Amino acid sequence: MKKLCFYFQVHQPFRLKDYRFFDISCDDDYFDKKLNHEIMRKVADKCYLPMNQLLLEQIHAHNGNFKVSFSISGICIEQFELYAQDVLDSFKRLADTGCVEFIAETYGHSLSALKSPEEFKAQVAKQTAKVKEHFGQTPTTFRNTELIYNNQIGSLVHEMGYKTMITEGADHIMDWRSPNFIYSHCQHPDLKLLLKNYKLSDDIAFRFSERSWESWPLHAETFGQWVNSTAWNQEIINLFMDYETFGEHQWAESGIFEFMRELPNQIINHSQFDFVTPSEAAAQLNPVSDIDIHNTISWADAERDLTAWLGNPIQDDAFDSLYELEELVKKVDDKKIKDDWVKLQTSDHFYYMCTKFWSDGDVHKYFSHYESPYAAFINYMNVLTDFEERVKKAAGYTPEEIKIDQGIIENFKNYLPYSVDLK
Repeated sequence: MKKLCFYFQVHQPFRLKDYRFFDISCDDDYFDKKLNHEIMRKVADKCYLPMNQLLLEQIHAHNGNFKVSFSISGICIEQFELYAQDVLDSFKRLADTGCVEFIAETYGHSLSALKSPEEFKAQVAKQTAKVKEHFGQTPTTFRNTELIYNNQIGSLVHEMGYKTMITEGADHIMDWRSPNFIYSHCQHPDLKLLLKNYKLSDDIAFRFSERSWESWPLHAETFGQWVNSTAWNQEIINLFMDYETFGEHQWAESGIFEFMRELPNQIINHSQFDFVTPSEAAAQLNPVSDIDIHNTISWADAERDLTAWLGNPIQDDAFDSLYELEELVKKVDDKKIKDDWVKLQTSDHFYYMCTKFWSDGDVHKYFSHYESPYAAFINYMNVLTDFEERVKKAAGYTPEEIKIDQGIIENFKNYLPYSVDLK
């Protein structure tokens, strides 16, 4: 039998509050508790609770033959603990079925793999401990933030002992190859790579409710036929997507829940596919070849690269400024500083600074609570300036050494459009 692997990313950032320049040195509470609570409860009610219940019912209805996998960022689990214990309990019920695999990732849903191997490994260890605490599993499969991957990252993951990793099956790295096989790292043949079939994944995640799409409305029977029509020699289809696809990005009115309620039946009873988790896929299938990925890939935007988070001057300046503080942060013994350090690394902060236009720009606007990328940058840098002062103070710097540069806003002007109000 061929294999079908469902993987869902579950993540919510700790969003920053409106933090003005004049708050620097006066306020070390950076995060918008009210907004984070409201968004968590909204997504819980629209997505997490109804979808978890649906998956639980389908696992029982199909006697354990329906299987899925999740990676849940550590900071998302923290928000479950704070604002949505009912969601945490519902994930625990899924874990108890034995049909759900929980996957390792960075605790802060960060880009640390691009900057600091030490921080990267520390965050993965912290997230896996959180998964073990709540769901009773020690993850054996790894996925990096937003499926970001290159050979070097794969080597880091292999060094940590993982034998299975999932990433994007981007056209520009696949060339003539199909994502519907298992591959291996080009230098570590025992690190198996599961690659996302982005076309079939995006049919659910992005096109499902698009009325101008030629396949709208999409029914489970039709999708099952597409899956079953895969070339006879291809072995696995990996459907990877944001969990918030269900009920949040694709509203209940679109029929997305009815689609997912029927899909297990179509696959199990009317196709040549079995559902598997990533670790099961890796155990049952062998790589057809290695794959060499020098240039970093992700699952974001049309380019499938890093430009959603890095590449423009404001993103790069914020990112570099953050990691310049890493060595100092390691030296201090302050739990709140350590916690803030992880939360400030969350990739979403840099995503909000993206200045892309056209279709990808619309997607970025949808996810951002800021008026503009430049407003996101100013807000973040104000917070980071205060954070730097706190870190230096905790590290024993004198008041003269940590004095804030009152001309900091003037320096920011180099990156901003003339019309941006910096007050």
